[in-house]
Amino acid sequence: MGLTNGTRLMVPLSLMVLILALNFIEIGGSASSPDTNSSNEDDTVRVDPLDNFNKYRGGFDITNKHYWSSVVFTGIYGYAIGLLWLLCGILYGIYLLATTYCCKRNRKPNTKSVCHKQCYLWPILLAIIFTILAVAASGLVLGGTVRFHSEAKTVVDIIIRTANEASDTIYNTTGAMKEMRDSLGDTNGTGEASSFLTTTSRRLDVEADDIARQARKNRRMIDRGLQIVFIVTTVTISLNLVAVIALSVTGILRIRRPLYWLIGICWILTILCWLFFGIYFVLENFSGDTCTALENFQENPYNNTLSSILPCDELLSAESVLSDVSAGIYNLVNEVNANISELRATTYPNLAHVCNPFTAPPEYTYQPNNCPANTIRIGDIPKILEVFTCSDANNGSCGEGQFISSNDYKTVEAYTSSVQNLLNVYPGMENLVQCQSVKDAFSEILGHHCKPWKRAARMAWGAMVFLSIIMVILVLIWTAQAHHDRQLHSSDISTKPQSQTMGSLGLEANNEVKIKHHDSV
Repeated sequence: MGLTNGTRLMVPLSLMVLILALNFIEIGGSASSPDTNSSNEDDTVRVDPLDNFNKYRGGFDITNKHYWSSVVFTGIYGYAIGLLWLLCGILYGIYLLATTYCCKRNRKPNTKSVCHKQCYLWPILLAIIFTILAVAASGLVLGGTVRFHSEAKTVVDIIIRTANEASDTIYNTTGAMKEMRDSLGDTNGTGEASSFLTTTSRRLDVEADDIARQARKNRRMIDRGLQIVFIVTTVTISLNLVAVIALSVTGILRIRRPLYWLIGICWILTILCWLFFGIYFVLENFSGDTCTALENFQENPYNNTLSSILPCDELLSAESVLSDVSAGIYNLVNEVNANISELRATTYPNLAHVCNPFTAPPEYTYQPNNCPANTIRIGDIPKILEVFTCSDANNGSCGEGQFISSNDYKTVEAYTSSVQNLLNVYPGMENLVQCQSVKDAFSEILGHHCKPWKRAARMAWGAMVFLSIIMVILVLIWTAQAHHDRQLHSSDISTKPQSQTMGSLGLEANNEVKIKHHDSV
């Protein structure tokens, strides 16, 4: 007796949505939790709606539309419940229109329920409880989204920063090569070396341009996507929070027209909450895929799905260039030291040898700090040769012990400075070719950011499910209560004309009796 027909319809609908949500969460949890035995294998198998719903097995690849299609489709749980809730709203709206405009003539007057006050108390108490839960759930959602956005931005910044550092290292290397080429430009017999430096620097510049371009492109795309999701989520949850509180206030005060509008608004916001559950479920899968790809990169950086951003396999081709540069500098220093040995044996016994920064072939390992104490760096050669250089102050004539012309000294100074600049950037280029700097950056992500990132995503979609379920129940409570109040209001309106008619009929009957009595007298 205490429940209206509308309430009887709302209860099973609420239970159905709740059961569907719990089942979808269980399925989603099992789908998003990879097998512990294959945590480091990129064996992603997902349904791809763009490929006739066949399985996608290509792994993490942000340049592949089929990867994005398959990962977005994992949010089907939230999309499906949101669509179901939308259909329920449309059907209920049709029902209200039908009962309002088509069934007025067939409406029978209802007697006012004697327990309507007691029936009104319980929904109010439930609504207050679920409103408090909705406020708490909104706080959890906002906290989860803020944490997820912060961790995601940190991960993206580290990856893009590493890509930018890689391109900067290449640019520094090619700059040193171009400087060396320009220094050799006017020197006889250096045409082959200049050609080698020109072609090599151009090829490396192309690689650096490609890395920088891909980094900018992917950063803009990812930043824009994260920013849109974060802003829309924050605005939606904030509006939902205000709407929920306003809904409960108008419901308790029984202000009918604003209550009807707020029920419709909260119904739409509930649809958005379910959609956001699907979106953040997708983002958790994306974060898991990213971390798995980073783990695979640690094992094999030269054949990995992250190559579109950090192409270590393409940079591997520069290893031969480094080997040629190492061998060339090693042979050059040995040739210079051989000439110095002849001079020491004849004329200049105190002349120091040049430090060879590379070990003997075939390794050619760069070890600039293992030089003997009585040697000099390549960049310091001009300081040693300066005392043997003819001074321009002597009108071009050389003094005693000066056998190097001023032009030759300037050529040697420019050449040795270029070689030293090339050696200064050599460690960075070597680390880049070996992808060591990239590995270090990814180790930082795996060690400090991957788990918090995935945990924040899981918190966001879990809180979103909690909020969505509460919103469903809360909207159904106020919908049932509004339906109940509407029936009471219509029964009040229908009984008033009836009572007025009965009163007028009674008055006419009394008047007729009085007239007859007067006539008889």
